[in-house]
Order: sequence, then C-alpha cells, then structure tokens
Amino acid sequence: MRKLFLVLSLLVTNNWLLACPVCEKQQPKVLRGVTHGAGPQSDWDYVIVWVGVILVLCTLFYSLKWILRPGEKSINHIKQHILSAD
Repeated sequence: MRKLFLVLSLLVTNNWLLACPVCEKQQPKVLRGVTHGAGPQSDWDYVIVWVGVILVLCTLFYSLKWILRPGEKSINHIKQHILSAD
C-alpha cells in the first residue's frame, strides 16, 4: 500500500505529466493542461477515442468475468475430460 501511495504521489507532483504552456494553448478547454501536442482536429477524433474506451472497458469486463467465473459446467467440456483423466 505504501508503494502504491508513493508512486501515485510522485506522479501527481511531477510537472512532466502536465502540458507545457505552448501545448496548453492548442488544446480545447476540456483537455487544457492535461496533454501535450496538437489538439483534436475534428469531432470525429472524440468519437474514435470514446469508441476505443468503450471497447477496452467491455473487453476488461468480460475478461475479468470469464476468468473469475468461467461457467463451463457441461460434462462434455474438455476441462472435465482433462480433470478426470488418470
């Protein structure tokens, strides 16, 4: 827990994570001070990013769901064959 707190505090307090003044002027109000580089070129950039975020969250959800509770209860499933083999 201490290590996590230390890493988070170092990340938050370092200025290298924040945008420089030149980049800050190029960003829209929502992203100002957060990111470097040129801002989004069109509204499609936001759509592409949000679709990516949704896909990643869905993938994470189903990955965790099927890792924690796989649900293969069929007698014919390959897992049952391997577990019962002597």
